[in-house]
Amino acid sequence: MRRWLQQEQIVGRRPRPVVGLRDPQRDAQLQARRQRLASLPANESAVFQAEGAINPNPQLGALWRCRGHQATVVTPGTTEQRYLSGSLNWRTGVLLLTEGLPKEGRNATLFIRPLEDLRCRLLCYRKIHVICDNARSHKCQAVQQSLARWGQRVGLHCLPPCAPETNPIERMWWHLHEEITRCHRCQSMEELLDLVFAWLQNRPPFVVENEVYSLPQAA
Repeated sequence: MRRWLQQEQIVGRRPRPVVGLRDPQRDAQLQARRQRLASLPANESAVFQAEGAINPNPQLGALWRCRGHQATVVTPGTTEQRYLSGSLNWRTGVLLLTEGLPKEGRNATLFIRPLEDLRCRLLCYRKIHVICDNARSHKCQAVQQSLARWGQRVGLHCLPPCAPETNPIERMWWHLHEEITRCHRCQSMEELLDLVFAWLQNRPPFVVENEVYSLPQAA
């Protein structure tokens, strides 16, 4: 069997995960978001929103080492994690961050508090458009009640399901994990969060990196 596999050039490899069936409404949804951003008036603002998980168990990645020496990463052995909610300003690339509470999952409360922060911090705008994914916590009754209580000043616009590449803030989370949380050596969640916040606060505004949308003009 082994000889036959070699002759047929058949090798064993791990499968690569890919997105399932394409959403038939994907193109229409993306076009609606592009038109919204292209026609955004000066007295309205738009942000891309997504939650990111910070885990003290480091994600493993390649490290430079001399041949024959394998690097080791100590894991704290805990399932604790902390969620952060980020809102990336479409025009300026400024990130507004809301920290989740200990043991607070990705739920409606974690989504409503950033919406309240946006409403209070962006007082100069008549309306704030929040572009987010299709998580159940983003569309529940508690969120709808909060939006109604604010007089529809904050509007939600969902992206196609299973399409993280259509949300530019996901690129920011990727950079954070690549530069800070991957193979980290922090011994506690507090130590790791200090590194995360320092990285976020000490860098310039993010460039909205996404080929799905045209880059905004300078405000």
